[in-house]
Amino acid sequence: MQLCPIFVLFSQKLAAHLTIDPQLLKDCIRSDRKAQYKLYQTCFQVLMGVCMRYRKNEADAASALNMGFFKILDRLDTYNPEVPFQAWIKRIMINTLIDEFRKERKVRELIHYTDMKEHEYTTDLVDYNEADKQFDAAQLEALIQLLPPVSQKVFNLFAIDGYAHKEIATLLGIKEGTSKWHLSFARKKLRELLYKRTNSSKVI
Repeated sequence: MQLCPIFVLFSQKLAAHLTIDPQLLKDCIRSDRKAQYKLYQTCFQVLMGVCMRYRKNEADAASALNMGFFKILDRLDTYNPEVPFQAWIKRIMINTLIDEFRKERKVRELIHYTDMKEHEYTTDLVDYNEADKQFDAAQLEALIQLLPPVSQKVFNLFAIDGYAHKEIATLLGIKEGTSKWHLSFARKKLRELLYKRTNSSKVI
């Protein structure tokens, strides 16, 4: 399923490139506190960007970030240098966020239509005009925060973080078809929100 150009641009804006000194990782594994703090500072922007997309406010995002970073430190000795470090820490952070989401509230309690089937979603791409493309990453992120919890998680996982529906279904404990429905719903809702924001700004 192809992504709409505006969300490809969004994900590119959110991306940051980390350059990690291998010696820094070795020092962190040896429990060097200064090295661990330096790694925290280096990874903060990337991890906070992930957390803010899955949490409603900065305080909750910061709390989740700290939790995820401890897991990163705990697993550093398993890190394979052949894998991009940024991708590795993002996956740990996302898994941490989803685990907490499932603990806080059962996903199925948030889904109104639990018997959705594969044919109950659409793969049509959303049409965005040139005015929509003027929205920056921060504005789009704010709109994503307005989505219902499960739809928001599915959209983030699929459109921004590159997870397949099968993976999302496993992570959230839902059917693959339900994941696809939430993606379709999220796209339609974002289209409505973008349209309202664009037209209201024209009126003003």
